[in-house]
Amino acid sequence: MPEVRAFWVTAPGHGEIRTQQLRSPSRTELLIRTRCSAISRGTEGLVFRGEVPESEWQRMRCPFQEGEFPAPVKYGYSAVGIVEEGPPEMVGRRVFCLHPHQDRFIVPTDAAFQIPDGVPDRRATLAANMETAVNGVWDARPGPGDRIAVIGAGVVGCLVATLMARLPGAEVELIDTDPARKEIAAALGCRFATPAMASPEADLVVHASGSAAGLTTALTLAGFEATVLEMSWYGTRAVPLALGGAFHSRRLTLRSSQVGTVPAARRQRWSHRRRLTLALALLIDPVFDALFSGESKFGELPELMPRLATAPAGVLCHTLRYD
Repeated sequence: MPEVRAFWVTAPGHGEIRTQQLRSPSRTELLIRTRCSAISRGTEGLVFRGEVPESEWQRMRCPFQEGEFPAPVKYGYSAVGIVEEGPPEMVGRRVFCLHPHQDRFIVPTDAAFQIPDGVPDRRATLAANMETAVNGVWDARPGPGDRIAVIGAGVVGCLVATLMARLPGAEVELIDTDPARKEIAAALGCRFATPAMASPEADLVVHASGSAAGLTTALTLAGFEATVLEMSWYGTRAVPLALGGAFHSRRLTLRSSQVGTVPAARRQRWSHRRRLTLALALLIDPVFDALFSGESKFGELPELMPRLATAPAGVLCHTLRYD
């Protein structure tokens, strides 16, 4: 049995590369050699810092996770690789898989998603975030011509803003405290504003900044009877809500969105597999390459993750390359 390498969170704030034995795949499984993977900085940062609340330990499990929260745990869900063993029609194919950071791994055949020819490996690592964004758009229910504010120009916020900007007549404003995000917003087809300069009276507000201040801004910008969609997840942090003032008189709706469940209006027709297949197809657009901000070798992850988990300014999607 060959040895493979995988990244483990060994304790809150600490991680290491561990080796383990890999068995041979069965006739219904694939052996995949990883070419690159992406770090989902928001969720993986919470996992790395040990901030997943005990009440969510089971719901927050990712596919093929090993170990238990808070640690030691092997966690991650954005891997792209090549099928080395499996059914003849799959061998040599590029696939995306919701799998932790590991250089080779075995999964059931139906856990791998073929990557469209026009989507390069690195861009394909955005599939899990794009799936979250698609689900958020479904939950938000935007319409043509809407004035839409998206707060938080991280990866998920940028993906949501891009999808909504393609609605006929929609006016999408991407809002972030970092003025450097203005260039990215322009590339994605959106206006940009800092919180202090954001346009009021939005028909729809999507919050994806992961901060209490961002949520307060979201409630402030929402127009009469508008919806605020909360896409941030705070882990164990308590977040105060400004529900006084005009919250009730403006009859605002605060709605949550989480990728683990397909919205009820689509659940009978859309499986998780169909949704992720759509996410990969949407990544054919090269505009999404603007969301990458760094790349490192897989072996550098134990030293890299503590820095990424502190949410440094300027970081969007950081990818790992494998030898």
